[in-house]
Amino acid sequence: MRPARAGDAAALLRLSEPFVRSGALRERPVHVYAARAADFLVAETPDGTLQGCLGLRVHAGPEHIDPQRPAPEHGGAAAGVLYNFCVSRQRQGSGLGARLLGAALAAARAQSLGALFAATTGSGRLFLRHGFVSARPGLAPRAWACTLDPRRGARVLARAL
Repeated sequence: MRPARAGDAAALLRLSEPFVRSGALRERPVHVYAARAADFLVAETPDGTLQGCLGLRVHAGPEHIDPQRPAPEHGGAAAGVLYNFCVSRQRQGSGLGARLLGAALAAARAQSLGALFAATTGSGRLFLRHGFVSARPGLAPRAWACTLDPRRGARVLARAL
């Protein structure tokens, strides 16, 4: 596991494309991956091929410490949003996704975030196994929640840290 670099943008795009085609991820142009490379943790093979990625974007407070309660009850803790979580087909079921999520949780704690949010069109089982619960979009950072497309049917999940 390592932080992504701007030079990983094309590889992040390629890794994400099958998930975009299936509707599991939103399409992002390569320049967005380059500009937000610092958000991403990546897993790669010894030859440098990306096998998985997960973005963690920090949203400054006031946000949430308890994902079941609105921000005003908790003051200024920042919150994070996990996004663009994907693992290559050949590595699915290997535990790589769990390791990426664990690394993202550790990074969020290291940044003293109060809560993490994610949106998923899938079952969300991995998130649920890591302590996430269903949450109302209105509890999430507003700048992120307003970008959710209701036509995609994504479910918001949250976890207090």
